[in-house]
Amino acid sequence: MSLEVGNKAPEFEAKDQDGNTIKLSDYLGKKVVLYFYPKDNTPGCTAQACDLRDNYDALLKAGYIVLGISTDSEKSHKKFIEKFELPFPLIADEDKTVHELYNTWREKKNYGRTYMGTVRTTFVIDEEGNIAEIIEKVKTKEHSNQILK
Repeated sequence: MSLEVGNKAPEFEAKDQDGNTIKLSDYLGKKVVLYFYPKDNTPGCTAQACDLRDNYDALLKAGYIVLGISTDSEKSHKKFIEKFELPFPLIADEDKTVHELYNTWREKKNYGRTYMGTVRTTFVIDEEGNIAEIIEKVKTKEHSNQILK
């Protein structure tokens, strides 16, 4: 199923880097930036996370909660957060349940090879839990600007 702006954001429940349960419904009444990224500690994903970190105060001031999500483990996320001093939680979706809900686990092609992987996508969810924006052409080094525009 393909999600569109105006759709209700699919509810999910998953663990963050510390084993805490994160539920999307816990954030009703707040704007949420839910960003799906392929892998901890890779160049593009690190650039994206650090851009969000560097502009975190502006995002908070604009009323956003930031949640990152990938198929990496809680342990991997914890190391990634510590290494780059990320101020927001990262959700471990090892079984790809949340990725499937948001249609971000798809076939990809790279150097002639076809494989399944995370399609880098950000969902901006409004206070009522509806999708306000879907950013598919993510600019990793200036992602905050795409959200705050």
